[in-house]
Amino acid sequence: MSEASPCLNCGACCSYFRVSFFWGECTSSGGTVPDELVEQISPSRVAMIGTGCKPARCISLEGEVGQKVQCSIYEQRSTPCREFDASWSNGEANTDCDKARAAFGLPALLPTSEMPEKQSA
Repeated sequence: MSEASPCLNCGACCSYFRVSFFWGECTSSGGTVPDELVEQISPSRVAMIGTGCKPARCISLEGEVGQKVQCSIYEQRSTPCREFDASWSNGEANTDCDKARAAFGLPALLPTSEMPEKQSA
């Protein structure tokens, strides 16, 4: 994630959606996600602790949603997290990103070309 990423001051998706994935992504199965951070939800799937009920908050999210946040296992995160893009990060809107942001009172992200220019002091 680059320093310019809007994800570093958001974290809404980590506090809104259930993060579930195949148990083979856990360290005990040769994957990268630490076993102690997941809970079993079916014989073949696990979810990040804290994301299985509302209000959700992933156990790995550090910081305050809408302020400064980071993932404590960013390099070890699961496939759903790796594949979730902020709106417009790849030139397309992500309605799930917009939905999570709205749940926390955050505005939808704009395409880069529509971002207001920062004023220099």
